[in-house]
Amino acid sequence: MNRVVLAGTAAAFIAAAGGGFIIAQRPTARAFALVTPADAQQAGAPIYYQDPDGKPAYSLTPKKTASGRDYRAVPAGADVSFEDLTETMPMSEPTSAGTDTSRKIKYYRNPMGLPDTSPTPKKDSMGMDYIPVFDGDDSDDGSVKLSPGKIQRTGVKSEPATKRVIRTTIRAPGTIQLDERRISVISMRAESWVQKVADVTTGTKVRSGQPLMDIYSPAISSAAAEYVATITSKTTGGDGLYGRGSRQRIMNLEVPETVIAEIEKSRIVPISIAWAAPRDGIVLERNAIEGMRAQPGDILFRIADTSLVWAMVDVAERDLGAIAVGQPVNVRTRSLSGRPFAGKINVIYPQVNRETRTTRVRIELTNADLALLPDMYIDASIETGSPDPVVSVPESAVIDTGTRQSVFIDKGQGRLEPRGVELGRRGGGYVEIREGVADGEPVVISANFLIDAESNLKAALKGFSDARSPQ
Repeated sequence: MNRVVLAGTAAAFIAAAGGGFIIAQRPTARAFALVTPADAQQAGAPIYYQDPDGKPAYSLTPKKTASGRDYRAVPAGADVSFEDLTETMPMSEPTSAGTDTSRKIKYYRNPMGLPDTSPTPKKDSMGMDYIPVFDGDDSDDGSVKLSPGKIQRTGVKSEPATKRVIRTTIRAPGTIQLDERRISVISMRAESWVQKVADVTTGTKVRSGQPLMDIYSPAISSAAAEYVATITSKTTGGDGLYGRGSRQRIMNLEVPETVIAEIEKSRIVPISIAWAAPRDGIVLERNAIEGMRAQPGDILFRIADTSLVWAMVDVAERDLGAIAVGQPVNVRTRSLSGRPFAGKINVIYPQVNRETRTTRVRIELTNADLALLPDMYIDASIETGSPDPVVSVPESAVIDTGTRQSVFIDKGQGRLEPRGVELGRRGGGYVEIREGVADGEPVVISANFLIDAESNLKAALKGFSDARSPQ
């Protein structure tokens, strides 16, 4: 229902959404005259003047801005409303009295948005006039046509689709683990006694060939004596094949090669054998004690080379499609003030954790200064995406219903066309458009859901109207 507003001598002007009245003060009397939009349209005169830049500044008479520009005249047919008026005035004349006779009216729709149309002017149960729908205001492509006033009030903005490089960073927590290929275990293959242990403890850094302990083993001594005998007999014309067999026996007891070379040179059977470290690394475990008896298989030392370690991180299941073996990774530790370590994905384990829905990913890291320690917490950052630019739009431009994704294309003059799209990668607030939008096409980036709601309402009204039209 239209309402009335009283204006003082300051000639205040009020504008809101919908149709209504204008109250103008007469210069010769203290009375006020009611001018309907239909009267103003028939008279061909503007009903008010607005700031040329669209600012909320109005005037009842022609006016200029501070820069000397003329205010824009707003005719009665523009999209203005005065729904904030009081209810003390009678209803205006039917809307059909002031309709645009230059355009053909297709039908009239319910003013409250209900799916009810009429081929002739009518009123609803509350006495409100049905709104005319002109030829060209609706189309079969589902496009929406908005007036400049409605575009300004709803905050519709558009931006051209452009090519951008979309990169996404996947972050995953993890820990440092030892390289399984760089761990050595020292154990005896025959019954032995530890006679002496070097000054080596758990955590000590050792070098390859560094003495760890002296052991005595009857089996090793027997094999060494047999080997010395074969060497001696070979020099005096003995069987060479038997000599090779004796050497293989002592090798099977895992006697260090340096000890075997010394036996061949001196031809003396050693009473005890010095056992050395097989590689550079850190002593992780020391079980050797002077005077102890070691059974076959007992682990006396465990040594690990930590110059190369693994970062084991847990990547979310949804991100697995974006990573691949060989991809560069940046790893930062929580205990070294965020110091970065560069590495590459070495293995993506073929299993998803049932409880956490993550997959274990292994990253190889060089650790020259041995700063990375086993079980240390780390955070991995994996850069995904192609360095090539792709057509993209802001994420706010996409309307996602779950079954379809679409955007509104700005066709100009207030006409907006919905278009289905195929999405790609996301990152930095933008989403890749693989199909549906070309580079440079203007896309609506705000108020999309309001436009979508109006588009669906218009489609429903049109379908209802077509169903009721005579065949």
